[in-house]
Amino acid sequence: MTDAAFPPDRLLATLSERLGARYVRTDPEGLASHLVEARGLYRGDALAVVAPGTTEEVAFTMRACAEARVPVVAQGGNTGLVGGGVPFGGIVLSLNRLTRLRAVDPLGASITVEAGMTVAEVQAAADAAGMLFPLAWAADGTARIGGGLATNAGGLAVLAYGNARDLVLGLEVVLADGRVWNGLKALRKNNAGYDLKHLFVGSEGTLGLITAATLKLFPKPLSKSVGFVGLPSAQAALALFARLRSGADRGLTAFEYMPRFGLEMVLRHGTDVRPPLAGSHDAYALVELSSPHPGSEARAALEGLLSEAMEAGLVQDAVIGGSAAQDAALWRLRELLPEVQKAEGGSIKHDVSLPLSRLADFLDEASAACEAEMPGLRPCPFGHFGDGNIHFNLTQPVGMEKAAFLSQWSRFNRIVHAIVERMDGSIAAEHGIGLIKRDELARTADPVGLDLMRRLKAALDPRDLLNPGKVVALSDDPPPALPV
Repeated sequence: MTDAAFPPDRLLATLSERLGARYVRTDPEGLASHLVEARGLYRGDALAVVAPGTTEEVAFTMRACAEARVPVVAQGGNTGLVGGGVPFGGIVLSLNRLTRLRAVDPLGASITVEAGMTVAEVQAAADAAGMLFPLAWAADGTARIGGGLATNAGGLAVLAYGNARDLVLGLEVVLADGRVWNGLKALRKNNAGYDLKHLFVGSEGTLGLITAATLKLFPKPLSKSVGFVGLPSAQAALALFARLRSGADRGLTAFEYMPRFGLEMVLRHGTDVRPPLAGSHDAYALVELSSPHPGSEARAALEGLLSEAMEAGLVQDAVIGGSAAQDAALWRLRELLPEVQKAEGGSIKHDVSLPLSRLADFLDEASAACEAEMPGLRPCPFGHFGDGNIHFNLTQPVGMEKAAFLSQWSRFNRIVHAIVERMDGSIAAEHGIGLIKRDELARTADPVGLDLMRRLKAALDPRDLLNPGKVVALSDDPPPALPV
């Protein structure tokens, strides 16, 4: 923390007077859940958790903290995975009271929401207006839209609709000095100067605090068809994706990859699941086709495309859901995978993206390299195959101590990220940089690009008050040790 211009107790008294004492928590119970992220890799500390109820109160809080030179870490649902939301001093500014639906425009296909709405609540508001908000992932009932935008979240629908960044028309942002930038225009074309919203989407709260957003909506698909496919290899999965994309074009709304070990874990530890296919296969894909027309168009298209792929030798077996309930059961096999990994012990996780043409080669090479480094290691690469994003997770060998395995995180980072770099990929696909990849970014980023990032940070937040030490560091202080 920087030297305060006045004592912290004076800052907290000022905030309590404006916001109400109930929204300035300093007690251990009020702080506890805000000091650790979902993975529990880091444990931080904070003076207080402050929960403003309006954009004006957020701005007041930011001005007061700037005057006191006290750092601010913004939090929404605190579902991050890279240490980006863990505070190390200063205050946690919770945006969870900013829950107002400001506007819905079905004709203009837009919705304006405050940052504290959960992603599921935004989805529901769009649905009530007869439209679709497509951003979705496993934690969307807990994750707040502000955090999703701050981390440029991806999820299950990127193939068809893009990342969070692609869904943003406008933002409202509180800056490090407490000023409010109102950029909430719902325009599809706006060439009036720099497109400032893209500075803040994906910045992980280091450049400004997103308090509201105007987002794109889409027509709801009127029919869907979901298939679960057994494949001989990752190479076959890539070939199947190319065939489905060519045959279905924008109707292909999901293509999720799972290895044999991934499905085995789901069937071993998941509840209310059953084997989708009669046999066992080295690779699996969950595919979804959508149609703007009601009826069986999507199912007929999927049946035809999978039949052709089977005749070509790409597909070994497949099942297609016959109802909404069966479709949901197939999706559940994929959605449970992140959760059931915990039952197998420690998991060293990598969230990487590759050019599609290199994706299958990466899976083969990276898996072999990691297994050679630690015999008995169990790779579990899965994820959003169609947009090049793989969660290259490594499960500990059977019988190995979890802490001993997790202590090798940096070692396996170097192995995996070296292959990603050589194949022109990215070490951070959708989870962000936070703390866990901060030094890796400094090592792997283009030097000019890294310099530009640091210059932007210094220009917008010269006192380094907004989520200091995350993404790019303005000091030489090392990040906290990993894991806790």
